[in-house]
Amino acid sequence: MKRFLVTALVLAVVAGSIVWLKRVDIILAMVKYQSSRKYTDIAPTREIPWQRGPAEPAGAASERPPNIILIVADDLGYNDISIFGGGVDGTLRTPNIDRLAAAGAVFTQSYSGASTCAPSRAMMMTGRYPTRTGFEFTPTPPGMVKIVSTVAKGLDTGLPPSVYDEALEASQPPFQRKGLPASEVTIAEILKDRGYYTAHIGKWHLGRENGMAPHEQGFDDSLLMQSGLYLPEDDPDVVNAKLPFDPIDQFLWAGLNYSASYNSGDADVFRPGGYLTDYWTDEAIKVIEANRNRPFFLYLAHWGPHTPLQATRSDYEAVGDIKPHRKRVYAAMVRAVDRSVGRILDALEVEGIADNTLVVFTSDNGGAGYIGIPDVNSPYRGWKITMFEGGLRVPLFVKWPAEIAAGTIVDTPVAHIDMMPTLASAAGAPPPAGVAIDGLNLLPLATGDETRGWRRETLFWQNGHYQVVRHGDWKLQVNDRPTDGLQHWLYNLAQDPTEQRNLAATRPDKLRELGALLAAHQANSRGPLYPSVVQMPVMVDKTLAEKFEAGDEYVYTPN
Repeated sequence: MKRFLVTALVLAVVAGSIVWLKRVDIILAMVKYQSSRKYTDIAPTREIPWQRGPAEPAGAASERPPNIILIVADDLGYNDISIFGGGVDGTLRTPNIDRLAAAGAVFTQSYSGASTCAPSRAMMMTGRYPTRTGFEFTPTPPGMVKIVSTVAKGLDTGLPPSVYDEALEASQPPFQRKGLPASEVTIAEILKDRGYYTAHIGKWHLGRENGMAPHEQGFDDSLLMQSGLYLPEDDPDVVNAKLPFDPIDQFLWAGLNYSASYNSGDADVFRPGGYLTDYWTDEAIKVIEANRNRPFFLYLAHWGPHTPLQATRSDYEAVGDIKPHRKRVYAAMVRAVDRSVGRILDALEVEGIADNTLVVFTSDNGGAGYIGIPDVNSPYRGWKITMFEGGLRVPLFVKWPAEIAAGTIVDTPVAHIDMMPTLASAAGAPPPAGVAIDGLNLLPLATGDETRGWRRETLFWQNGHYQVVRHGDWKLQVNDRPTDGLQHWLYNLAQDPTEQRNLAATRPDKLRELGALLAAHQANSRGPLYPSVVQMPVMVDKTLAEKFEAGDEYVYTPN
């Protein structure tokens, strides 16, 4: 009996050790199983019943308010666009994005609203800072933060640890209800009141319940990215690239599915009609064709080139022998986004409405360091999730042939908070009554008429305790984590646009001046709707594929 108990104890210890060593694989397998159970009844691809405008135009197109198309890429790096002198690997061209840029205004100092996606999208929709809306952090699916934190502990990155508050997360609303409050007025609501047909296609990430879904926030129709695979992982036409050094990527592969929904969320899930970037574009063109005879607003919110890295085989072959594999797949994804822009521009020409259509192209934030591509934001430092220029600088191209001259260059700093008032002004729509708007109308800059009241010197960003202000050419970043004292990064962007020389120690006058601006901005903040539950260390100058070493600069950012 004693020998049996000893044997049983040894077997239990061995089994426990195996479970411990394989805990990450077990956790991810459970996530994959739960995901497959959630989407057991995905319906086949179906026709989307987009609303249709009149068969004949009511008067000349030039007499109507302009059609408006807002195209937003996801995690597109500043250096991914060839008009900026980049292009993935220095070889991939983006001829269609370049074509859009050349045909209108290029904003050379354009900033995202935040260093992560959801707050930026909220600012584009509302024109308001998180200090007013409370929408400050990016909502994550159930269990994601806990699982990513667990997976990260098992990776040999050398980084300081993440700090996760499980009890705080458990006390918060579910993912579907962590969004932009229904009381906020969106650009879709403003344009709808102006008589526009409004359509959303793709990513939303601003809530799905309690009046937060796109079709409840001003969009007549919404074709929603229900999950996030571009194609099924085993599709014969897909080329995948997994990132073993990235815990977020591991969660996405386990937790995502290939599905879409239309105006109804989880109750009506169906299979998309192809590779997501191309499918969204197919449907966008249908919206354009069906509504060419009336003013429409189309928000085309691409997922590409966000992870998981998946490309069509034809795009993968077309970009050439780029190394490493993940970079080639990423390049192929950027090629698909560029093709989408070209197809939209071509559709406007075919329908004869290009001249009186305002087309905007931007990205929600800078390129991500966790994909392991070092030059994605070159020449700027930092990545998505940091507020160095690499995390915040984004393209902003505005084409409107009837009003904006081709080849226009605007050097004035602008940001995503300016999107809503700009689009409303283009449509001749009044601002929402009784709502404080932080953004400004960019059309005077784009048309060369800056005398019409441009008055702003200061822009703000914040992610909890990680806060930033740009005032004139000076930029200050403040962060109080880790707990060894307040950190300051102070730069003169006119002299040092790539943030190489921190002047915090040598310019105390500017440190005080910009610090006072940050304090004043915070004085009337409503605070975040949902407090952050995790603190994540992010290297500033290395990708996640590289090992952290003592002395490497990093920031702790909350979410």
